[in-house]
Amino acid sequence: MANIKSAKKRILVNRTKAERNKSIRSEVKTSIKKVEAAVTANDKAAAESALVAAISTINSAASKGVYHKNNAARKVSRITKLVNAIA
Repeated sequence: MANIKSAKKRILVNRTKAERNKSIRSEVKTSIKKVEAAVTANDKAAAESALVAAISTINSAASKGVYHKNNAARKVSRITKLVNAIA
C-alpha cells in the first residue's frame, strides 16, 4: 500500500476512472448487441433505430477517451454494414 499522500490519491482516482470507463464500455457493448439482435431478427426498422443509438454511445465513448477514435470508427463501420446488409 502507498504511504505518500499523492500516491494514495492516484490510487483512488485511478479506481474511479476505471469504474467509469468500465461502465461506458459496457453501455457500448449493450448497444451493439441490440443492433445485432435486431439484424438477426431481420427487423430493419428496429435495427436502424438501434444503430442510431449505438453510434451515439460509441461516439460519446470515443470523445471521453474510453475508445480510440479509430476503434470507435471501426465499431460504427461494422454495425452499419450489418444493418445495410438486411434486405
